[in-house]
Amino acid sequence: MPYTEATLQLLSIDGTLVESDRTAEYRALVDKLSDAQLQNFYREMVVTRRFDIESGNLQRQGQLALWIPSIGQEAAQVGSAFATREQDTIFPAYREHAIARIRGIDPVAILALLRGQTNGGWDPNESKFRLYTLVLGTQTLHAVGYAMGIAMDGKSGTGKPAQDEATIVYFGDGSTSEGDVNEALVFAQSYEAPIVFFLQNNQYAISVPVIRQSRSPLYKRGEGFGIESHQIDGNDVLISYAVTRVAMDDARAGKGPRFIEAQTYRLGAHTTSDDPSKYREQSEEDYWKERDPITRFEKFLRAKGEKESFFTSVKAEGDDLAADIRKRIFELAPPSTDVMFDHVYTDDHPLVSAQKAWLAEYEKSFGGDR
Repeated sequence: MPYTEATLQLLSIDGTLVESDRTAEYRALVDKLSDAQLQNFYREMVVTRRFDIESGNLQRQGQLALWIPSIGQEAAQVGSAFATREQDTIFPAYREHAIARIRGIDPVAILALLRGQTNGGWDPNESKFRLYTLVLGTQTLHAVGYAMGIAMDGKSGTGKPAQDEATIVYFGDGSTSEGDVNEALVFAQSYEAPIVFFLQNNQYAISVPVIRQSRSPLYKRGEGFGIESHQIDGNDVLISYAVTRVAMDDARAGKGPRFIEAQTYRLGAHTTSDDPSKYREQSEEDYWKERDPITRFEKFLRAKGEKESFFTSVKAEGDDLAADIRKRIFELAPPSTDVMFDHVYTDDHPLVSAQKAWLAEYEKSFGGDR
């Protein structure tokens, strides 16, 4: 199985804290977390999973063209998202639903995108959470370019960024086999860009297992480019938070890029068009279910004395969200044809404007309301 001696972990699968000299720095950060913060970690994981399950149901019932589940990857996402600061910019792949929620994205905006109602879904300038990337790997180049811009805009006499801002980009193990990701690593290190590469290694690039893609642990990919890199237990929300927090602080301080490989597992399908039973063994799935990030963290909270009323309220919150998105998705009106033209460029473009006008006249020629 994928865990190695290099894997950093704070929370064992039975919910107890792990004592280790290698994680002392990270344990100190976790010890400073308040009960309210720990509750938020759990709440976001549980509610996101409930949203995830309901969205899958909606797709099966014909309300979405596609759904991309993140079930099993909640700890990697929630921990790292809470480790960022409001001014940091996040570049997601396409299954970072928990991070989107933490950054204030309306979950129905995600559904609208996968329903075909919109080409984007939300305004990334409002949340500093960029748009989902369906052409995987490209977001790493976008993120590095943005991070280079942060550094170039803020250079002081010391050569370090004067702005207190960094970037984090999410991608999967399959993307590490693409040229875009490797080119992004080259530029990030060459320009000491303030960026954290957060690899969610969920063990499969659709049906291709990670061992087929790389004979060495993927965190060593970052080391090969001279980037400080760590492998963490991605189903441990505490280590995900702590390692990302340190990495983001280092990036903001002008210490260059960082690389984190989070060992996790997608318990569901790659998308709703995939059947993982065709390429995965039940024993493998059972192994990872024992390491479920939500179950593990719940054991930790219960051992700390968290009351049953808290867990009941979180479940109710998830059920309320599921009912809300189900109601609202049926209320979505068909999109205007204007959406094909309005956001192709930031500014008005004469050719696009002409095409939009032509289509309006063409539809008008049929008469009546269309």
